[in-house]
Amino acid sequence: MKFAVQALVAAVALGAGVTAMAADGKAVYEKTCVACHAAGVANAPKLGDKAAWAPRVATGKAALVASVKTGKGAMPPKAGNAALTDDEITAAVDFMLGSVK
Repeated sequence: MKFAVQALVAAVALGAGVTAMAADGKAVYEKTCVACHAAGVANAPKLGDKAAWAPRVATGKAALVASVKTGKGAMPPKAGNAALTDDEITAAVDFMLGSVK
Protein backbone atom coordinates (compact mmCIF):
# COMPACT_ATOMS: atom_id res chain seq x y z
CA MET A 1 0.00 0.00 0.00
CA LYS A 2 2.83 2.39 0.87
CA PHE A 3 4.38 1.80 -2.57
CA ALA A 4 1.06 2.58 -4.29
CA VAL A 5 0.79 5.88 -2.41
CA GLN A 6 4.38 6.78 -3.32
CA ALA A 7 3.71 5.93 -6.96
CA LEU A 8 0.60 8.10 -6.95
CA VAL A 9 2.48 11.02 -5.40
CA ALA A 10 5.24 10.64 -8.00
CA ALA A 11 2.73 10.54 -10.85
CA VAL A 12 0.99 13.68 -9.59
CA ALA A 13 4.35 15.44 -9.24
CA LEU A 14 5.33 14.46 -12.76
CA GLY A 15 2.01 15.69 -14.09
CA ALA A 16 2.52 19.01 -12.35
CA GLY A 17 6.01 19.21 -13.82
CA VAL A 18 4.71 18.65 -17.32
CA THR A 19 2.17 21.43 -16.90
CA ALA A 20 4.85 23.78 -15.59
CA MET A 21 7.03 22.95 -18.58
CA ALA A 22 4.44 23.86 -21.22
CA ALA A 23 5.98 25.19 -24.41
CA ASP A 24 6.76 28.91 -24.41
CA GLY A 25 5.90 30.31 -27.84
CA LYS A 26 7.84 33.52 -27.36
CA ALA A 27 10.97 31.59 -26.34
CA VAL A 28 10.64 29.30 -29.38
CA TYR A 29 10.16 32.34 -31.62
CA GLU A 30 13.23 34.05 -30.15
CA LYS A 31 15.37 30.94 -30.50
CA THR A 32 14.31 29.74 -33.96
CA CYS A 33 11.75 31.81 -35.82
CA VAL A 34 13.26 35.26 -35.28
CA ALA A 35 16.06 34.51 -37.76
CA CYS A 36 13.64 34.96 -40.66
CA HIS A 37 10.46 36.48 -39.24
CA ALA A 38 12.12 39.54 -37.66
CA ALA A 39 13.56 40.84 -40.95
CA GLY A 40 11.27 39.15 -43.47
CA VAL A 41 13.98 36.90 -44.92
CA ALA A 42 12.81 35.10 -48.10
CA ASN A 43 9.38 36.77 -47.79
CA ALA A 44 8.71 35.40 -44.32
CA PRO A 45 5.93 37.53 -42.82
CA LYS A 46 7.36 39.80 -40.14
CA LEU A 47 6.11 39.43 -36.59
CA GLY A 48 3.23 41.86 -36.08
CA ASP A 49 2.70 42.67 -39.80
CA LYS A 50 -1.07 42.24 -40.06
CA ALA A 51 -1.20 42.68 -43.84
CA ALA A 52 1.48 40.07 -44.49
CA TRP A 53 -0.10 37.61 -42.09
CA ALA A 54 -3.72 38.09 -43.26
CA PRO A 55 -3.70 35.47 -46.03
CA ARG A 56 -1.91 33.03 -43.75
CA VAL A 57 -4.33 33.63 -40.88
CA ALA A 58 -7.17 32.95 -43.31
CA THR A 59 -5.84 29.40 -43.88
CA GLY A 60 -6.29 28.63 -40.18
CA LYS A 61 -3.99 27.67 -37.36
CA ALA A 62 -3.88 23.97 -38.27
CA ALA A 63 -2.61 24.79 -41.76
CA LEU A 64 0.05 27.10 -40.33
CA VAL A 65 1.25 24.48 -37.86
CA ALA A 66 1.34 21.89 -40.66
CA SER A 67 3.40 24.20 -42.89
CA VAL A 68 5.95 24.67 -40.11
CA LYS A 69 6.17 20.92 -39.56
CA THR A 70 6.68 20.08 -43.24
CA GLY A 71 8.27 23.30 -44.46
CA LYS A 72 6.96 25.75 -47.00
CA GLY A 73 8.75 27.78 -49.65
CA ALA A 74 12.18 28.71 -48.34
CA MET A 75 11.30 27.58 -44.80
CA PRO A 76 12.67 24.09 -44.11
CA PRO A 77 10.72 21.57 -42.02
CA LYS A 78 10.44 22.63 -38.38
CA ALA A 79 11.90 26.01 -39.38
CA GLY A 80 15.29 24.35 -39.60
CA ASN A 81 15.24 23.17 -35.97
CA ALA A 82 14.64 19.42 -36.11
CA ALA A 83 14.50 19.29 -32.31
CA LEU A 84 11.24 21.29 -32.13
CA THR A 85 8.31 19.36 -30.71
CA ASP A 86 4.76 19.66 -31.97
CA ASP A 87 3.86 21.56 -28.78
CA GLU A 88 6.70 24.02 -29.34
CA ILE A 89 5.68 24.58 -32.95
CA THR A 90 2.07 25.17 -31.92
CA ALA A 91 3.14 27.55 -29.17
CA ALA A 92 5.32 29.54 -31.59
CA VAL A 93 2.46 29.75 -34.10
CA ASP A 94 0.14 30.92 -31.30
CA PHE A 95 2.68 33.58 -30.31
CA MET A 96 3.06 34.85 -33.87
CA LEU A 97 -0.70 34.84 -34.49
CA GLY A 98 -1.16 36.75 -31.25
CA SER A 99 1.04 39.51 -32.64
CA VAL A 100 -1.41 40.20 -35.46
CA LYS A 101 -4.72 40.16 -33.58
